[in-house]
Amino acid sequence: MASGFHINSLLFLFFFAGSAFGGVHFSTLPQNLVVQASPKQGSVLRAGEDTIKVTWGLNQTLAPGLDTKYNKVKVKLCYAPISQKDRAWRKTEDDLTRDKTCQFQMVAKPYSSTNKEESFDWKVERDMPTATYFIRAYALDSDGNQVAYGQTTDSHKTTNLFEIQGISGRHVSLDIAAACFSAFSVVSLFGFFYIEKRKAKSSGK
Repeated sequence: MASGFHINSLLFLFFFAGSAFGGVHFSTLPQNLVVQASPKQGSVLRAGEDTIKVTWGLNQTLAPGLDTKYNKVKVKLCYAPISQKDRAWRKTEDDLTRDKTCQFQMVAKPYSSTNKEESFDWKVERDMPTATYFIRAYALDSDGNQVAYGQTTDSHKTTNLFEIQGISGRHVSLDIAAACFSAFSVVSLFGFFYIEKRKAKSSGK
Protein backbone atom coordinates (compact mmCIF):
# COMPACT_ATOMS: atom_id res chain seq x y z
CA MET A 1 0.00 0.00 0.00
CA ALA A 2 2.79 2.39 0.94
CA SER A 3 4.73 1.65 -2.24
CA GLY A 4 1.61 2.26 -4.34
CA PHE A 5 1.02 5.58 -2.63
CA HIS A 6 4.65 6.50 -3.23
CA ILE A 7 4.38 5.73 -6.97
CA ASN A 8 1.15 7.70 -7.29
CA SER A 9 2.78 10.63 -5.53
CA LEU A 10 5.73 10.54 -7.93
CA LEU A 11 3.40 10.42 -10.92
CA PHE A 12 1.45 13.40 -9.60
CA LEU A 13 4.65 15.37 -9.09
CA PHE A 14 5.86 14.42 -12.58
CA PHE A 15 2.70 15.65 -14.31
CA PHE A 16 2.55 18.74 -12.12
CA ALA A 17 6.14 19.60 -13.00
CA GLY A 18 5.39 19.04 -16.70
CA SER A 19 2.48 21.47 -16.60
CA ALA A 20 4.31 23.99 -14.45
CA PHE A 21 7.42 24.12 -16.62
CA GLY A 22 5.74 23.70 -19.99
CA GLY A 23 6.16 26.33 -22.65
CA VAL A 24 3.85 29.07 -23.84
CA HIS A 25 0.70 27.78 -25.52
CA PHE A 26 0.00 29.13 -28.96
CA SER A 27 -3.75 29.20 -28.30
CA THR A 28 -3.21 31.82 -25.56
CA LEU A 29 -1.39 34.33 -27.79
CA PRO A 30 -3.14 37.36 -29.25
CA GLN A 31 -2.74 37.95 -32.98
CA ASN A 32 -1.45 41.51 -32.58
CA LEU A 33 1.08 41.52 -35.43
CA VAL A 34 0.30 42.06 -39.10
CA VAL A 35 2.63 40.03 -41.34
CA GLN A 36 2.88 40.11 -45.12
CA ALA A 37 5.24 38.42 -47.57
CA SER A 38 6.04 38.78 -51.26
CA PRO A 39 5.08 35.27 -52.46
CA LYS A 40 1.51 35.04 -53.72
CA GLN A 41 -0.85 32.13 -53.22
CA GLY A 42 0.55 29.16 -55.14
CA SER A 43 3.94 30.73 -55.89
CA VAL A 44 6.84 28.32 -56.39
CA LEU A 45 10.26 29.48 -55.16
CA ARG A 46 13.61 27.82 -55.76
CA ALA A 47 16.00 27.06 -52.92
CA GLY A 48 19.28 28.92 -53.17
CA GLU A 49 17.93 31.34 -55.80
CA ASP A 50 14.76 33.24 -54.91
CA THR A 51 14.22 35.90 -52.25
CA ILE A 52 11.25 36.55 -49.95
CA LYS A 53 10.43 40.05 -48.74
CA VAL A 54 8.69 40.00 -45.35
CA THR A 55 7.03 42.98 -43.64
CA TRP A 56 5.59 43.08 -40.14
CA GLY A 57 4.25 45.55 -37.63
CA LEU A 58 1.76 46.07 -34.82
CA ASN A 59 -1.90 46.05 -35.80
CA GLN A 60 -2.67 49.77 -35.83
CA THR A 61 -6.34 49.21 -34.96
CA LEU A 62 -5.41 48.00 -31.46
CA ALA A 63 -5.47 50.16 -28.37
CA PRO A 64 -2.17 51.95 -27.60
CA GLY A 65 0.19 50.39 -25.09
CA LEU A 66 -0.45 46.72 -25.86
CA ASP A 67 3.13 46.30 -27.03
CA THR A 68 4.91 47.57 -23.91
CA LYS A 69 6.28 44.11 -23.13
CA TYR A 70 7.48 43.43 -26.67
CA ASN A 71 11.26 43.16 -26.73
CA LYS A 72 12.10 41.25 -29.90
CA VAL A 73 10.46 39.92 -33.04
CA LYS A 74 11.34 36.57 -34.60
CA VAL A 75 10.11 35.79 -38.10
CA LYS A 76 9.90 32.13 -39.05
CA LEU A 77 9.13 29.98 -42.06
CA CYS A 78 6.47 27.40 -41.20
CA TYR A 79 5.13 24.20 -42.73
CA ALA A 80 1.59 24.27 -44.08
CA PRO A 81 -0.69 21.38 -43.02
CA ILE A 82 -0.36 19.67 -46.42
CA SER A 83 3.39 19.27 -45.79
CA GLN A 84 2.89 18.07 -42.20
CA LYS A 85 0.63 15.12 -42.98
CA ASP A 86 2.18 11.79 -41.90
CA ARG A 87 5.35 13.63 -40.80
CA ALA A 88 5.57 13.56 -37.00
CA TRP A 89 8.80 15.59 -37.07
CA ARG A 90 6.76 18.54 -38.42
CA LYS A 91 3.79 18.12 -36.08
CA THR A 92 1.91 21.13 -34.70
CA GLU A 93 1.71 21.30 -30.90
CA ASP A 94 -0.07 23.96 -28.86
CA ASP A 95 2.89 24.00 -26.44
CA LEU A 96 5.44 26.03 -28.39
CA THR A 97 8.38 24.24 -26.76
CA ARG A 98 7.23 21.09 -28.56
CA ASP A 99 5.77 22.65 -31.69
CA LYS A 100 7.49 21.64 -34.95
CA THR A 101 5.49 23.85 -37.32
CA CYS A 102 7.95 26.73 -37.64
CA GLN A 103 11.45 25.26 -37.77
CA PHE A 104 13.27 27.87 -39.88
CA GLN A 105 14.17 31.27 -38.49
CA MET A 106 14.32 33.97 -41.13
CA VAL A 107 15.28 36.94 -38.96
CA ALA A 108 15.30 38.12 -35.34
CA LYS A 109 15.30 41.85 -34.59
CA PRO A 110 14.67 44.12 -31.60
CA TYR A 111 11.08 45.30 -31.49
CA SER A 112 10.58 48.99 -32.30
CA SER A 113 7.46 50.70 -31.00
CA THR A 114 8.21 53.75 -33.15
CA ASN A 115 8.28 51.93 -36.49
CA LYS A 116 4.81 51.08 -37.76
CA GLU A 117 6.28 48.60 -40.21
CA GLU A 118 9.59 46.81 -40.67
CA SER A 119 10.81 44.61 -43.49
CA PHE A 120 13.52 42.11 -44.33
CA ASP A 121 14.69 40.37 -47.52
CA TRP A 122 15.47 36.70 -46.97
CA LYS A 123 17.13 34.55 -49.60
CA VAL A 124 15.76 31.02 -49.60
CA GLU A 125 18.53 28.85 -48.21
CA ARG A 126 19.98 26.05 -50.32
CA ASP A 127 19.15 23.30 -47.82
CA MET A 128 15.41 24.07 -47.60
CA PRO A 129 13.29 20.95 -48.15
CA THR A 130 10.62 20.88 -50.80
CA ALA A 131 7.33 21.72 -49.08
CA THR A 132 4.45 24.19 -48.81
CA TYR A 133 4.94 27.05 -46.37
CA PHE A 134 3.60 30.19 -44.74
CA ILE A 135 5.33 32.81 -42.55
CA ARG A 136 4.74 33.62 -38.89
CA ALA A 137 6.22 36.29 -36.62
CA TYR A 138 6.41 36.10 -32.83
CA ALA A 139 6.78 39.04 -30.45
CA LEU A 140 8.93 38.05 -27.47
CA ASP A 141 9.26 39.66 -24.04
CA SER A 142 12.56 40.34 -22.26
CA ASP A 143 12.64 36.72 -20.98
CA GLY A 144 12.35 35.33 -24.50
CA ASN A 145 8.75 34.14 -24.11
CA GLN A 146 6.25 34.52 -26.94
CA VAL A 147 3.62 37.11 -26.05
CA ALA A 148 1.95 37.76 -29.44
CA TYR A 149 2.07 36.63 -33.04
CA GLY A 150 1.04 37.35 -36.60
CA GLN A 151 1.11 35.23 -39.76
CA THR A 152 0.58 35.46 -43.50
CA THR A 153 -2.17 32.84 -43.54
CA ASP A 154 -5.57 32.43 -41.90
CA SER A 155 -6.29 30.54 -38.67
CA HIS A 156 -6.81 27.30 -40.61
CA LYS A 157 -3.54 27.81 -42.51
CA THR A 158 -5.12 27.45 -45.95
CA THR A 159 -4.56 30.87 -47.58
CA ASN A 160 -1.48 32.64 -48.95
CA LEU A 161 0.54 29.42 -49.03
CA PHE A 162 3.57 29.05 -51.28
CA GLU A 163 5.92 26.26 -52.26
CA ILE A 164 9.68 25.99 -52.07
CA GLN A 165 11.42 23.53 -54.37
CA GLY A 166 14.51 22.14 -52.72
CA ILE A 167 17.71 21.27 -54.50
CA SER A 168 17.61 17.61 -55.45
CA GLY A 169 21.39 17.27 -55.58
CA ARG A 170 21.35 16.17 -59.23
CA HIS A 171 22.41 18.35 -62.12
CA VAL A 172 21.56 18.16 -65.82
CA SER A 173 25.23 17.83 -66.79
CA LEU A 174 25.64 14.84 -64.50
CA ASP A 175 22.52 13.22 -65.90
CA ILE A 176 23.81 13.71 -69.47
CA ALA A 177 27.21 12.28 -68.54
CA ALA A 178 25.57 9.28 -66.87
CA ALA A 179 23.40 8.67 -69.96
CA CYS A 180 26.41 8.88 -72.29
CA PHE A 181 28.39 6.51 -70.09
CA SER A 182 25.52 4.02 -70.06
CA ALA A 183 25.18 4.19 -73.86
CA PHE A 184 28.95 3.73 -74.25
CA SER A 185 28.83 0.70 -71.94
CA VAL A 186 26.03 -0.92 -73.96
CA VAL A 187 27.86 -0.32 -77.26
CA SER A 188 31.09 -1.69 -75.79
CA LEU A 189 29.29 -4.78 -74.53
CA PHE A 190 27.79 -5.52 -77.94
CA GLY A 191 31.18 -4.88 -79.54
CA PHE A 192 32.81 -7.32 -77.14
CA PHE A 193 30.29 -10.06 -77.95
CA TYR A 194 30.67 -9.41 -81.70
CA ILE A 195 34.45 -9.73 -81.53
CA GLU A 196 34.22 -12.91 -79.44
CA LYS A 197 31.74 -14.37 -81.90
CA ARG A 198 34.06 -13.58 -84.81
CA LYS A 199 36.93 -15.23 -82.99
CA ALA A 200 34.86 -18.31 -82.30
CA LYS A 201 33.91 -18.66 -85.98
CA SER A 202 37.54 -18.18 -87.06
CA SER A 203 38.82 -20.84 -84.69
CA GLY A 204 36.11 -23.25 -85.88
CA LYS A 205 37.27 -23.20 -89.49
